Amino acid sequence: MAMRVLVPVDDDERGERAVELAASLFPDGTVVLFHVINPSEAGFSTEEMIPSFPDGWYEQEKARAKELLDDLADMADERGVAVERHVEIGRPARVVLTAVEKHEIDHVVMGSRGRKGVSRILLGSIAETVVRRSDVPVTVAR
Repeated sequence: MAMRVLVPVDDDERGERAVELAASLFPDGTVVLFHVINPSEAGFSTEEMIPSFPDGWYEQEKARAKELLDDLADMADERGVAVERHVEIGRPARVVLTAVEKHEIDHVVMGSRGRKGVSRILLGSIAETVVRRSDVPVTVAR
């Protein structure tokens, strides 16, 4: 059975590294490209209702996510890897961990910003949270 590999992405650079790594590690697998729209980036907590976001913010984020996933899907297609795309809203680490079960994922490959020192402590790390809490293996591309 082919592996299902979740590749959470938030930008081109880390996404490209993660897709390249996933395609090389799992050439016969399915790469599940996954983007989380984070409501805190609009200045609101995830507990607030979507209608309270600034006008057009959510639509802009969905369009940006679609463009990002389309570009990365093209890259995966060039490497001969099957691709799925999903976009969800919420707190990134939590949503990624939920997606592992929801999408029947066997492995996660994700990029990391590579923060160190105080920056990492203050800002936290989505990759670190996923590595620590995931029920499936996680590979971090740097």
